[in-house]
Amino acid sequence: MRAFFCDKILLLMDACKQVFVSGLVQGVFFRDSTRQKANELNLSGGVRNLRDGRVEVLIAGDQEVIQTLIKWLKIGPKYAKVSTIEVMDCPIDHLTHVRNGRFEIWATR
Repeated sequence: MRAFFCDKILLLMDACKQVFVSGLVQGVFFRDSTRQKANELNLSGGVRNLRDGRVEVLIAGDQEVIQTLIKWLKIGPKYAKVSTIEVMDCPIDHLTHVRNGRFEIWATR
């Protein structure tokens, strides 16, 4: 298990994943629903729309709990139509800018 400091809060995390979600995933409350679900699961990270129509999700936390969110991402919120997701491991330091260890909505990239 890895540990790092984020705004003076020690966060214990053993995994970090970067997920790209494709399909009808913009304009259907995908980001806000993802943020809500991730915060319910006490995961850290963020979600953003990409200009190519996909949604990018960076997740850090317990491996098993991350898998729970990834299963949810395969379906998404009510009006989403997920066609594919791509999941990759990423270094924990990708998330050093996360405030208070919470899951946030980030600006489009």
